[in-house]
Amino acid sequence: MLYYLLYPLREQFFGFNVVRYITFRAAAAAVTAFLVSIVAGPPVIRRMRALGVGGKVRRDWFPLHDRHRGKDGTPTMGGVLVILAVIVSSLLWADILNRFVLLLLLSLVWLGAIGFVDDWLKVRKGDPRGMRAKVKFTGQVALGLFVGAYLLLHPETAPFAGEVAVPFYKQPIIADLGVFYALFAALVIVGSSNAVNLTDGLDGLAIGCVIIAALAYSVMTYVSGHAVFARYLQIRYIPGSGELAVTCAAIVGAGLGFLWYNAHPAEIFMGDTGSLALGGAVGLTALLIKKEIALLLVGGVFVMEAVSVILQVASFKLTGRRIFLMAPLHHHCEMKGWSETKVTVRFWIMALIFSLVGLGALKLQ
Repeated sequence: MLYYLLYPLREQFFGFNVVRYITFRAAAAAVTAFLVSIVAGPPVIRRMRALGVGGKVRRDWFPLHDRHRGKDGTPTMGGVLVILAVIVSSLLWADILNRFVLLLLLSLVWLGAIGFVDDWLKVRKGDPRGMRAKVKFTGQVALGLFVGAYLLLHPETAPFAGEVAVPFYKQPIIADLGVFYALFAALVIVGSSNAVNLTDGLDGLAIGCVIIAALAYSVMTYVSGHAVFARYLQIRYIPGSGELAVTCAAIVGAGLGFLWYNAHPAEIFMGDTGSLALGGAVGLTALLIKKEIALLLVGGVFVMEAVSVILQVASFKLTGRRIFLMAPLHHHCEMKGWSETKVTVRFWIMALIFSLVGLGALKLQ
């Protein structure tokens, strides 16, 4: 919005010319989203407490209940705060007519709504299962299919929609998936949103890893939308995708603001409202700039968490034995005697290393 309001005023004052630079608006978006999160945090927390939407640590199956029982009653659904900050900041600083930005904001709202209903059923209706898995899965798949179909049907927005690029290779491994690209898009969005959801089990863990991944994709989107940098790095130039750097930066800022209140001991949890929305947003960003497989590197911690659950379930069903003391992986580390803070910080370190490897892959191809 400010882009359209301030940039035309450059003739009256040359300083407004800075608004046309994505780097400036990305920095402004990050700061704005951070401030929105910080300012809106206390009233949102108070409102959540007044509504009685506190999370509960179940006793019947959770071996770490004694360690986590102090979290009973902590407000959840804090993802509303993050989504609000990202949307406000993006509307102010991003090109709101850019199709990539609109798709990303749509995914945040759609998946956030699914997570919100799931959280509401858990905390207000007393149903520990929340939204039925089939319903939640259908909503995620529907978004993925919509995005995939839209990109295929609008080549002017995504000229390389059917391609699948692999890190460290100059040419795409698969040149054209055709109609199957919509299924691939659904797989990426469902996988990324659920992987972040599985990671959201300790104070600050998931949001910290999301911040790092979003920061990495801020860089990737910027260079993908910059003709000179894209040519130098020999990656696909996606016109208009650089604007995604503004929204990714807003996610970074909003995440940092939320982490202020989510750091141990957490005053609020983001719940499925935040984890599904932010995970899906990161996955969608990867789709839009043709860095889907790179998501396995940038989101390495999320992959580890998801794979640990898959292996645990498969092993128990096939052999009756568990591979990990408890899944997801962060709980296994807790069972090994690590403190919650140590697990969180060490996973942040791994997330940073994974992101650096993912960024390095831009050049090493």
